[in-house]
Amino acid sequence: MDFLDPLLLARWQFGLTTLYHYLFVPLTLGLALVVAIFQTAWHRNGDVKWLHLTRLFGKIFLINFAMGVVTGIVQEFQFGMNWSAYSRFVGDVFGAPLAFEGLMAFFFEATFIGLWIFGWDRLPRALHLASIWMVVLGSTLSAYFILAANAFMQNPVGYQMAADGGRAELIDFGAVLTNPVVLAAFPHTIFAAWMFAAAVVIAVSAWHLSRGQHLVTMRSSLRFGLWFMIISFAGTALSGDQLGLVMVSTQPMKMAAAEALWNSACGADASFSIFSLGTPDGSEEIWSLRVPYLLSFLSTHTLDGCVEGLNDLQAQYETQFGEGVSYMPIIWVTYWSFRWMIGLGGAATLIAVAGLWVTRKNAKRPVAKWMWKVAIWAAPLPLLGSLVGWVFTEMGRQPWIVFSLMLTEDGVSPNVPGWTVLISLIAFTAIYASLAVVEFGLILKAAQKGPDPLPDPNDPDADGDRSPQLTTTVY
Repeated sequence: MDFLDPLLLARWQFGLTTLYHYLFVPLTLGLALVVAIFQTAWHRNGDVKWLHLTRLFGKIFLINFAMGVVTGIVQEFQFGMNWSAYSRFVGDVFGAPLAFEGLMAFFFEATFIGLWIFGWDRLPRALHLASIWMVVLGSTLSAYFILAANAFMQNPVGYQMAADGGRAELIDFGAVLTNPVVLAAFPHTIFAAWMFAAAVVIAVSAWHLSRGQHLVTMRSSLRFGLWFMIISFAGTALSGDQLGLVMVSTQPMKMAAAEALWNSACGADASFSIFSLGTPDGSEEIWSLRVPYLLSFLSTHTLDGCVEGLNDLQAQYETQFGEGVSYMPIIWVTYWSFRWMIGLGGAATLIAVAGLWVTRKNAKRPVAKWMWKVAIWAAPLPLLGSLVGWVFTEMGRQPWIVFSLMLTEDGVSPNVPGWTVLISLIAFTAIYASLAVVEFGLILKAAQKGPDPLPDPNDPDADGDRSPQLTTTVY
C-alpha cells in the first residue's frame, strides 16, 4: 500500500472531515427544535422552569452551532482542492443544492439566530419566539439541500451529459430536489438527529437529578427527553424502512453488501443475520444468528421476495459498466456498520423506555445511582449510530463517487501530490480534534452549571446562593 497515494489520502481526509463535522450537525438540528419547544411552553403557560430550560439548552445549542460552522466550511474547499475532477464533472448539478443551502437556508438560519440571541429584551415575545422557530426551519432546510446534493451521488437524476461527454449538466432542478433517495434519507436523518438531542437532554437532566439539583425543572426536561427519544426512534425506524426500499431499487449492491449476501436468495433463504462469524470479507460463514424471511421483507415488503446477491450484481455491472473493476464495496465495513447503526440507536431507546418506567410518578423505589450514570453515559449512543450510518451510506456506494457515472478513483485531483494531502490531513485532524475537545469542555461546563436562577418569586429552582442572577431582562 502506498501511503502517499493521493486517492487514499484524499478519501481519508474527506471522510474524517465529514465525520468531524457530523459531530456537531445532529445536535444543531435537534437542539434547535428542543429549545423552540421549551420556549413555546414558557410562552404559553408562563411557567419559569421552561424559561430556565430554554436558556440552558439554548446556550448548549449556540456553542455547538458555532463549532459546526467552522468545521463545515473546510469541507467545501476540499471539493476544489482534492476532488477537482469530480467538481468539474458534476459541479453544475452538485453545486446547485449546495448554493441554495449556503445562500438561502444557512443565511436564513444565521440571521434568525442573531435575532434570537440579541432579541431577548428588544423584540416582542411573540416575535422572539418566532425567531427560534425560523432557526428550526432554516437548519432543517439546510439539511435538506445538503442531503439532496448527496442523493445525486447515490442516484443521479435531473441531468444530461454534455455533448463532449466530459461533464453532467443540470436540466431539472426539481428532479434533484425530489430525488427518491433524498425524500427517504431526509426524515431518517432528521429523526436520528432528534434522537441525539434527546439523549443530551436526558444526560444533562440525569446529571442534576442524581445530585438533587433543580429537581422540578430537571424532572420535566428528563421526561420530555425520554419521550422525545422514543418518538424519534419510531420515526427513525419507519423512515429507515422506506430508505431501505429505495436503496434496493437504486443501489441493490449496497443492500447485498449490508447482508454480505453473495448469492441471490428468495423467501426463507433471504434471511437477515443479526450476528455472524466468518472470514473478514464475509465470503465464508462459520456461524450466524439468522431471522428467516426478514431480509426479503426489508427489501421487498413481501415474505417471498428475492434479493440480488453480490456475485450476480458484479456480473451484471461488468456487462453494464465494463470489466476489470470490482463493483463491490468493502463487505465487512458495510455489514458491521449497518448493524452497529441499528444496535446503537436501539440501545439508546431501550434505556429511554427503562427511564420512563423507573421515573414514573407511582414508582415505589428511588432511582439508583447506577441508573443515573447509565442515562448520562448513554448520551453518545445516537450520535455514534448516526456516524456509522454515514459510514455505511458512503462506503456502501463504493467504488462509485457518483453511482453509475464516475468511479471514486476518477474524481481525485490529478496534479495534487500525496505529501501535500498528507500535511493537510494531519493539520486538519489535529485542529478538528482540538475543536472537539474545546466544544465538549464548553458544553460540559454549561450543562453542569445548569439553569441560571431568574428574578421570579415563583421560580421553583431559584437559589441565590448557588448561582448569580442574570441581568438580562425577562418578560
